[in-house]
Parts: sequence; C-alpha cells; structure tokens
Amino acid sequence: MKKLSLLAVAVLAFAAAPTMAATNPATANFNVTLTVQKACTVGATDIAFGTHDFTEAGPLNANSTITVKCTKGTAYTVALNKGTNGASETARVMKGATTTDTVAYTIANNSSGGTNWGTTAGTVGGTGNGANQTLTAYGQVLTSALNVTPDSYSDVVTVSVSY
Repeated sequence: MKKLSLLAVAVLAFAAAPTMAATNPATANFNVTLTVQKACTVGATDIAFGTHDFTEAGPLNANSTITVKCTKGTAYTVALNKGTNGASETARVMKGATTTDTVAYTIANNSSGGTNWGTTAGTVGGTGNGANQTLTAYGQVLTSALNVTPDSYSDVVTVSVSY
C-alpha cells in the first residue's frame, strides 16, 4: 500500500503543479544612455579707445564684453595674454601701423583698474549654467602715453577659458 500511496501523492502533486504557458507578447529590456561632457565657448568685443590727441586730460577708458558659455556646473577661469606686442601682461602696448612708436595700456578685471587681468594674476572665474555669462575687461590708456607720432595703434589680446 505504501507504493500506491507514494504513487498517488506523486500523481496528485503533478496535477496540482501550475502549467507554464508562453508569455504573449514576449518582452525584453534595453538601456538608454547619454554622456554630457564639459565644454565652454568664449567670445569678446573689441576695446576701442577712439580718436584722441596728447592735449586731452584724464585717462582714456574703454571696455570689452567677454561672453563665456559653459556646460552647467562646469567651473572655469578666464585669462588674458600679454597681447602680440606686449613685453608682459603688466606692460601691454599698442604698436603704430606705420611708426615704431607704441602706446602703453592696461586691462583690469574691475572698474577701479587696480587688478591687472592676466593669465595668472587677476584671472576671473565662474561656474557654467548653460547660458551666456558676461564679464567686463576694463581698458585704460594714460594721457601721458599719447605723446606719440600720429598713427593708428593696435594690439591683439587672446582670451582663454580653462575648465
């Protein structure tokens, strides 16, 4: 009888087991990914001091608007080099188009003109927010620098954004 009982239990257990049916529809999963990397762009307007002569009083002031756009959360610093004619970032000069004369000028990172804006000292920093952020470069020429041969004077300063 024990054999019959075990057989009966086995038959009942098999009959009570759930049946495995195919899933309709069949499914699968896939991942969706994106990597956003740090990036910055920069642009700048010219510093144009205009037309002047040696008889004018007071320093000549003009500004450049520097526009920085960085990925949200990206820390950055903005530096200005010495220019193509300068001996250093604290001794920038504009050269004449037809003469050998030069006109000294400064670029500061604040309106008081006290902090020279260079590549190490005076750099300006911020954190990107995905939108344009503007900074002002304050240019100044002392009137004593205007005692030069009449000419058009210029220099080219490079703006760099490190991030």
